[in-house]
Amino acid sequence: MKCFLKPILWGCLFLALGLSVQAQEVKVEDVTNDSLKGWHLLDRQKSGFYGISLQQAYDELKATGKKSQTVIVAIIDSGVDTTHEDLKAVLWHNPKEIPGNKVDDDHNGYVDDVFGWNFLGNPDGRSVTKDSYEGARLYHDLKGKYGSGETIDTSSDEKKFEYKEWVKVKTQLEADAESSSMTVLHLKTLNASIPIADSIIRESMGKQEYTGNDLVAYSPTNSATTKAKNVMMALFKGFDEMNASNKTLITGFNEYYSGEEAKATAIDKAPENYRQEVVGDNYADINDRYYGNGDLMGGTPFHGTHVSGIIGADRTNNKGIEGIADNVKIMVVRALGDGDEHDKDIALAIRYAVDNGAKVINMSFGKRFSPQKVWVDDAVKYAAAHDVLLVHAAGNDHENNDSTDNFPSPDYIGGQGHAPNWITVGASGDPKTGGLTADFSNYGKNSVDVFAPGVRIYSCVPGGNTYDFADGTSMATPVVVGIAALLRSYFPHLTAEQVKYVIEKSAIAPNQDVTLPGTDKMVPMSELCKSGGIVNAFSAVKLAETIKGKQIPKSTLKKLSSD
Repeated sequence: MKCFLKPILWGCLFLALGLSVQAQEVKVEDVTNDSLKGWHLLDRQKSGFYGISLQQAYDELKATGKKSQTVIVAIIDSGVDTTHEDLKAVLWHNPKEIPGNKVDDDHNGYVDDVFGWNFLGNPDGRSVTKDSYEGARLYHDLKGKYGSGETIDTSSDEKKFEYKEWVKVKTQLEADAESSSMTVLHLKTLNASIPIADSIIRESMGKQEYTGNDLVAYSPTNSATTKAKNVMMALFKGFDEMNASNKTLITGFNEYYSGEEAKATAIDKAPENYRQEVVGDNYADINDRYYGNGDLMGGTPFHGTHVSGIIGADRTNNKGIEGIADNVKIMVVRALGDGDEHDKDIALAIRYAVDNGAKVINMSFGKRFSPQKVWVDDAVKYAAAHDVLLVHAAGNDHENNDSTDNFPSPDYIGGQGHAPNWITVGASGDPKTGGLTADFSNYGKNSVDVFAPGVRIYSCVPGGNTYDFADGTSMATPVVVGIAALLRSYFPHLTAEQVKYVIEKSAIAPNQDVTLPGTDKMVPMSELCKSGGIVNAFSAVKLAETIKGKQIPKSTLKKLSSD
């Protein structure tokens, strides 16, 4: 499932419980939309924002005369708007593929993979949009095997892992069914009211997009517009996102509500196999890998477009925003629908990216169960063997990943090691955006490596020339990927493990305690991640300058990747 906006729900419950939300009850942030655009790139000493000091990094590179090499970054996600004004110039083009001739010109098994590949497609042009919850898929796959108390096969690490997943999913789904049923019941009225209320507000305001702050300033003219304002205000407060647009909030709510509906019914009925109906591969065979199509915008590419902009939006066209890396090519690999991703698609997406030259891979997604984890593990090892860095989102459930699974993960099945080419990212913020840690962010003293800005991040969204804010560890992850791409571009001698070392070692620890996500408790950031800090591009560049060849001892790298 894509890591995206996380609702706080109490605001939504106002409407569900029959209460109204009045404008005077809403606190308007003391910062404007314009002041938040690009805050994550700023330097704390110069701006007051806890950003990554990007301009200082570029000033340092310029002062030392460093030249860059183009780095390919793969975005494994929901797709990307390849027509966007800020992305067109930075998209990777398969140099050996002739667009639109329906021939596999480069003989890699994928026909017309011009900008990348869609593992959720069919050659006839169809693409998977809606998908199911992995817990429900796993539960019904294993219920016949373990549900009646048959003898448990523990002859291999893979079989042991499978049974462990069965025990976990059975317990989880029983709990989810109860809580999600209650959530759906409370939010059912709101879900039905949102499209009508949004339409009324748009017509009354005379514009298609508006923010929560716009809504606060808006004065209803009759009972219908008053009710519509209350409905939409419940949505904005439910997500605690007054600066986001109505389109972004509605997308986030729809994803959340459909996910809760799926969890509420997961035990009662097997989920529909949306993917198989479209893709048509032999899912049980990891070697059946040449499926899909070249449609990279199939479905809802909001998430992947936003991620791509953070990393590499054109820094030279004086439009929209500026990405972090200035000499990057974005390879699009679509493997996420509106639901939980499938392990086979993720494993093959990683391999596709590696085989086509990606040096960094962005993975802003996650789920609680991974029935074919061995396939993903093998792909991660393949990436490590080819010196490719993987950067993964920690998740948005304010949970401790040291004790809660968030797949894919860098720990191989059966205790067979830890991926040395992997960074897990939590989301930081700023006091002006609510605090130094995002309330929604997962964390883990032993399982999360760094934190990076992930609150109210402004970036590209589908529409050709459109931009918006979004929150999530999904947004923090491409911040780290952007820094990694910058380092691999200007310091091409650095290996993936060395880039990991530099990013983590140069992270800056706040000079104050931070909020433990999901609580009011204050803790040192060292309790939330291995590095104890927030990434910083300038300090990363300064550290990278000191590393020549293989100067970092292998023992240090090994310790860093296994702590």
